Amino acid sequence: MVVRVKTWLLKRWFLIALAAVLVVGFSGAELFASLADAPLLRRGIVAVVLFVMALPLGLNAVWRAIRYPGPSLLAAGINFGLLPVVAWGLYLAVMVPIGLNDQLAVGILIAAATPSTLASAAVWTRRAGGDDTVPVLVTLITNLSCFVVTPLWLVTMTGEQVGAVQLGPMVIKLLCLIVLPMSAAQLCRLRVPVRDWAADHKSVLGVVAQCGVLAMILVGSVRAGLSIRQAETAAASAGIWDYGVMIGLVLTIHLSMLAVGHLVGVWLGMARGARIAVGFAGSQKTLLVGLTVAVEDYGVLALAVLPMVAYHVGQLLVDTLIADRLRAATLEASH
Repeated sequence: MVVRVKTWLLKRWFLIALAAVLVVGFSGAELFASLADAPLLRRGIVAVVLFVMALPLGLNAVWRAIRYPGPSLLAAGINFGLLPVVAWGLYLAVMVPIGLNDQLAVGILIAAATPSTLASAAVWTRRAGGDDTVPVLVTLITNLSCFVVTPLWLVTMTGEQVGAVQLGPMVIKLLCLIVLPMSAAQLCRLRVPVRDWAADHKSVLGVVAQCGVLAMILVGSVRAGLSIRQAETAAASAGIWDYGVMIGLVLTIHLSMLAVGHLVGVWLGMARGARIAVGFAGSQKTLLVGLTVAVEDYGVLALAVLPMVAYHVGQLLVDTLIADRLRAATLEASH
């Protein structure tokens, strides 16, 4: 019995920790309010997670993704092309007609227009037994183009100019958040002892990266809790029905894109590992950029931050279950 409980806890520790982080973040939003206004903390967490994720990743694997860019290009096209179109279609066909809270509806569009994430996409791709080099290239493609693509999508879908997202600051921020940590990790790998250590402790580094993801969610849930309180005081609060519909919509968008990525991969004859990577990288969204846009560019809409948090938490919850199922299927097939 004890062994079974221990095995279950080891297998589901992330979901348990995720629930605890959400409870602490939402219930203690005012207590941890300083976290919500700490951009250096958010960016520091992302940089550390990217460094940890890139450390066990050899340049040969990255170059393999570049030499065979099909899966990465497909995932990027889904993430930054098809997904926003689907979200916009749901906005026009569902959200507006049923009268979903305007702030939550705009928040869903913000989440749809943000780039893919490396941290969780790579972790869950690796967890499922997929090719974790694909999310790296997808992240570079979507994040290095988001200073143009994200504002264009938001201007088109919401009709509001996103003035704070500018070329120079965005490029510098991306260099600091993505390129520099990954480059530093590769420089560290030049030393044979470091390279060997990273290869031997790949699973441990994955756990550290997941802890970093939990830290990001804590910051996001604190911001979301503060937004709910702000909306209530401003008489702009939404009802339980609005929140339920919003959660259902973001999960629908995510799961449909994950399925599309996998099915198109099958149709194109991609290997199983590549299909898994396309599904996760094409459907997941980064919390950092979404929070930044919602807070800094749509700050007047207090509830706009909630769909981004719901999307990120939802993708982690369902993708954990999906990744475990895919990994189990892979292990069964190998025996």
